[in-house]
Amino acid sequence: MNDTSRLLYDLVRLPSVNPMGRPRPAEITLEHRMTAYLEDYFKNLGVPYERQAVMPQRENIVAKFLNPKATRTILFEAHQDTVPIDGMIVPPFDAKIEGEKMYGRGACDIKGGMTAMLTAFARLVREKPANAPNVIMACTVDEEHTFQGVQVLVKRGVKADFAIVAEPTRLNIVSAHKGVTRWFMQTPGRACHSSTPEQGVSAIYRMGKLLTGIEKYADHLRATVIDPVLGPATISVGMIEGGVSVNTVPDWCKIELDRRMVGGEVPREAPAHLEKYLKEVAGIDFPFTSEPCWIAEPALLPQNSAELVERLGTSIDEVRGSHKVQAVPYGTDAATISWSGIPTVVFGPGDIAQAHTRDEWVPLPELDVAAEILYRFALQVGA
Repeated sequence: MNDTSRLLYDLVRLPSVNPMGRPRPAEITLEHRMTAYLEDYFKNLGVPYERQAVMPQRENIVAKFLNPKATRTILFEAHQDTVPIDGMIVPPFDAKIEGEKMYGRGACDIKGGMTAMLTAFARLVREKPANAPNVIMACTVDEEHTFQGVQVLVKRGVKADFAIVAEPTRLNIVSAHKGVTRWFMQTPGRACHSSTPEQGVSAIYRMGKLLTGIEKYADHLRATVIDPVLGPATISVGMIEGGVSVNTVPDWCKIELDRRMVGGEVPREAPAHLEKYLKEVAGIDFPFTSEPCWIAEPALLPQNSAELVERLGTSIDEVRGSHKVQAVPYGTDAATISWSGIPTVVFGPGDIAQAHTRDEWVPLPELDVAAEILYRFALQVGA
């Protein structure tokens, strides 16, 4: 291992599983082990840093490289948390290396990208190029569930001329992605013994009718709400639960919805838009309720990132010869940063096809390539 892969080795071996609202073993959950490691890393570099409390045992850590002569500032942002390890067929925290791949939870999403950013950041600190910009290295929490870490970062007033968010993009540039809104809906019923179901009202049967309406609404979205870059808006029902026992007619049923937003849509208006369709078009005439959105993140749009895309693209081409600029359907911290007024794109080593998988891995050669690209980008911005 070289210094870059050794750093990733350390990070993968530090469990930082996002519990995502469910019980998980305490010895592998939350980001505090990562944060402590990163604090020592920044101490050893001798740079100023701060911890930003988000939730108990969950803190952003933000370090700065400051050049007194700099006129511009760039932000590197990477999240500390990973998805859970359920179903993995490789040891999740061994950081096993086979050939040119490192396996483990977070290797691809996004400790590999964080490693590349930390490597470029440390090189700037050590070499202190005269034309370097100021660089903020933000390592946030809770990206995999509710995006609370990046929201705290923005509320604390982070300022930069450009921002790059680490995600696996195969060293290409993602300048646009969909937003996401998630919430719960519930149908009520009237419970009774299952031997006399006619005396009750099944909330599950009602939910079945509601789901048919939502399926029609999904077709309606795909046909009518279309972004020229991001494509159609979508909706999906991913979770359902209801009832208390098989011999009781259920008096409640609950679903969780995932709505992917495109340009021009306001995330928190999504539930009302769906309700109107269900009542006025799908003909739902029984009561149902929607809980407030527990996540509502806008789309990342490319309109204000032209200079950033050009400069980062030049750096990529210098190192690897070519690149693509693309839009993707998934969401990232980039949207929140962009909507705060900072031109933002997504970039990093690895392929999203390997993220969250049972044998998650990242190609080690891409770490050094990504670090070199980010270093050159910084110097180009500061020139």
